[in-house]
Amino acid sequence: MPHVFEVAELTRALKSVVESEFPFVWVRGQVVNLSRPGSGHVYFSLRDAEASLGVVWFKGAQAGRVTPGGERYDPLTGEVLERPLAGLLADGMEVMVAGRLTVYPPRGTYQLVAEVVQEVGAGRLWLEFEELKKRLAAKGFFEAARKRPLPPHPTRVAVVTAPAGAAVRDFIRIGRERGHGAKVRVYPTLVQGEAAPAGIVRAMLRAVADDWAEVLVLIRGGGSLEDLWAFNTEEVAKAIYAAPLPVLVGVGHEVDVTIADMVADVRAATPSHAAQLLWPERGMLAQRLDDAEMALRRQIGSLVSLRERDLAALARGLSWLSPARRLTRLEEAFAAGEKRLTRAGTSRLDVLSRRLDGLEARLARRFDRQSLDARDDALTRRKERIAAAMRLFLADRQGRLDVTAMRLAGLDPAAPLARGYSLTTVLRTGKFLRREGEVRPGDKLDVMVYEGRVRAVVSQDGPDDGENP
Repeated sequence: MPHVFEVAELTRALKSVVESEFPFVWVRGQVVNLSRPGSGHVYFSLRDAEASLGVVWFKGAQAGRVTPGGERYDPLTGEVLERPLAGLLADGMEVMVAGRLTVYPPRGTYQLVAEVVQEVGAGRLWLEFEELKKRLAAKGFFEAARKRPLPPHPTRVAVVTAPAGAAVRDFIRIGRERGHGAKVRVYPTLVQGEAAPAGIVRAMLRAVADDWAEVLVLIRGGGSLEDLWAFNTEEVAKAIYAAPLPVLVGVGHEVDVTIADMVADVRAATPSHAAQLLWPERGMLAQRLDDAEMALRRQIGSLVSLRERDLAALARGLSWLSPARRLTRLEEAFAAGEKRLTRAGTSRLDVLSRRLDGLEARLARRFDRQSLDARDDALTRRKERIAAAMRLFLADRQGRLDVTAMRLAGLDPAAPLARGYSLTTVLRTGKFLRREGEVRPGDKLDVMVYEGRVRAVVSQDGPDDGENP
C-alpha cells in the first residue's frame, strides 16, 4: 500500500525540497498588492504578464548592513543607502528582489523571503495609466449613471478586434452556442502597437456610421501591460465615451483591467465572457419556454373550465324558461289537480255512504218494515239523485279540464306548424315576421317548419301576383 501523507508532513517535505533547490535567487517584476502591517514587515507580490509571486520582506532585512562608521550599505553591491527602500516601495514599481524560496505551511503556498530589494524603475506605463485614470475620472468618464445596459438578445453585433486572433474565434464560437441566433460583423483593426489606438478608433467610427448594430464590442486576448496599452489610451477612451451604442469591452484575462474597461458601458472579464454577457444559454431559454408553455396551458384550462361552468348555467336557465318546459310544468300541475279532485270526490262519496248506512241502521231499529221500505225507497232515489249530481259535477269538471287542455294545445307554438304553418324570423332584427313592412329587399329569413328550417332571402321584386312566371 502506498504511503499516505499527512498534510503537515507533505508540506514539510515540499518546504525542504524548495529551500534546498532555491537557496538564493534573483527575481524581477512589478510590485502589486503592497501591504505594511503594524509589525513593520512588508508584504507584496511580484507580477509579470503570466504569473505572480508572493514576497515577504521582514523588518530586520530592510535596513541593510551597518558600517563601523554607522552608514548603511547594500551587502551585495556595497552601495551606501541614503534612505531605506522599504519606505519608498509602492505599487507599480519595477524591482529586483534577491532572497530564498520557501513554503509557508499555514497556507500551503510558496513565497520569496526577500534579503535585498533594488529599484529598477517606477513603472512608466503604470504611472501613465494612473495619471490617465485620474484625469478621465475627473471628467466623469467612469460615472455609473451614464452607462447603458446591454440590449436583451441582440441580433446585430459589431465587433472591433483583430480578425485573425483567437479572441474573435472564441467569441463567435461561444455566440453560436448561446441565444437564439445573431449576426456578427467584424470590423478589423490592429489591437497592439503604436498604430493600434488610431485603428481601433477608425473601426469604431465605421461601425457607428453603418448604423446597423445594436451593440458595439471591443475584444482582445491576454498579454502584458505593454501588449494591452492600446486600450489604455485617451483617444480610445474618448471614442468609447462618445459612442451612441452600448459598448461592451472584453480585453485580456480576468485580472487585466484597462481604461477601456472602465469607460465601457459593460466590462467583460475575457472575450469569451463578453459573448456570455450578450446571449443567455440556450438551455435556459428552452426552460423559460417550457415554463411559459405550462403557464399558458394552466391559464387556458382555467379559462375553459370557467366558460364551461357559465355555459352550463346558461343552458339550465334557458331550459327552465323555454315554452316547452312551461307547458310540461302546466300539464304536470293539471294532472296533479285532476288526481286531487278524483280523490276528494271519492272520499266525499264514501263519507256520505257511511252516513247513509248509519242512518239506515238507526231507522231500522225505530220503524217497522213497511215504513222502512218506504224510507228505503226514498233514500234510494235520493242516493241516485246524488250519484247523478256527482256524475254531472265530475263531467262538468272533466269538460273544463278538456277545454283547458285544448287551450294549452292551442298555445303550443309547434302545433300550427304541423298544419302547414311556419314561423319566420328576420335575421337582421332577430324578431318574428308579422307584417310585410318589417322586411326589406335583401333581408335574410329563417323559416321554421314542422320538421326543420329553411333559409330564404327577400326578393328585390314585389309580391308574386301570379302573372309573372
